Amino acid sequence: MNFQWIEMRIQEEKDRRQREERTLARLPNALEDVFIELNGCIQRYRDSFGAESAGIELLDGKMRITSCERQGEDWEARNSVEVSTVPTLPGFRIERPEQEAVDIVIGLLPGDKLFYRDQEQYITMEELTRKILDRTLFPKLRE
Repeated sequence: MNFQWIEMRIQEEKDRRQREERTLARLPNALEDVFIELNGCIQRYRDSFGAESAGIELLDGKMRITSCERQGEDWEARNSVEVSTVPTLPGFRIERPEQEAVDIVIGLLPGDKLFYRDQEQYITMEELTRKILDRTLFPKLRE
């Protein structure tokens, strides 16, 4: 016997799996999109404080951002943050030394646009870049 509820649930599960598959396929590109935005922020920071004051690198499935401070003639690393992809979320994990990691979930909106959500709410790209960079670049300023 075919019950309507089972047919509806099967279709819902098929749709969910398709969305999940599309989201996972977008995850590497989503990291690159965030990298491009962060790179612009880092460049602005470097313009203000010196070419060696911060660095950003994109690795396989993660990026690392480091801020440096001048100590005499040399630049020494002061703070760092790593952003890595986490397929099980799907999304990103923001990790700083000696601090609790922050997970950011990503998802797809109509038109293949991405959304970002932390534990509490949906966030914009501006809020995401701030979550990643603020404590790393400006540790002595209050939030």
